[in-house]
Amino acid sequence: MPAAAQNSAFPAQSFYARRGKRWLDVAGALALLGPALPLAALGALLAAAQNRGSWLFRQARPGWHGRLFTLYKLQTMTNARDARGRLLPDAQRLPPLGRWLRRTSLDELPQLWNVLRGDLSLVGPRPLLPQYLPLYSPAQARRHLVRPGLTGWAQVHGRNAISWEEKFALDGWYVEHLSLALDLKILWRTAGRVLRGTGVAAPDQATAEAFRGPA
Repeated sequence: MPAAAQNSAFPAQSFYARRGKRWLDVAGALALLGPALPLAALGALLAAAQNRGSWLFRQARPGWHGRLFTLYKLQTMTNARDARGRLLPDAQRLPPLGRWLRRTSLDELPQLWNVLRGDLSLVGPRPLLPQYLPLYSPAQARRHLVRPGLTGWAQVHGRNAISWEEKFALDGWYVEHLSLALDLKILWRTAGRVLRGTGVAAPDQATAEAFRGPA
């Protein structure tokens, strides 16, 4: 993780940032488990049918202060490969069922377990790929001063349909303005986004375009 992010002071020292946010995470995740379990089971069955029995996707992601953890999702892509054994491009491995799981956000339900473990918060910058860590500017690296989230300020402003510059600017704004009121606002707006299924992919992309460093 960039040194600038490691040495920066935690941006919010309120009681909510230190204690209350974690209480909200645990209470919210436990409350969601009841309705989420049957939906997650349905999604897992559909994913397993699509992927020849494979239904759970695991990937290392950087969390709080850049520490890696295992992120869980329902598997939405197939493992289709070309004649040389290389994985096909995302667009060719994302069938209609996988697109539907992403559009409805059912693929994210296993991350409630990440919230209960403390890897994720309900609200925070979305965890990205480990290979992006050395590419961040000092301002972009500040996203790791809080726990990553199931949803965040960038997600309710366009999710993957906005540019990386916009996404990082929104993540940075969230870090500097973290509060209970803001988290509740984001959760409320997330519910609307999920129902509409908007912003799942970048324009002309199956998922999100890779981050290649600051412009």
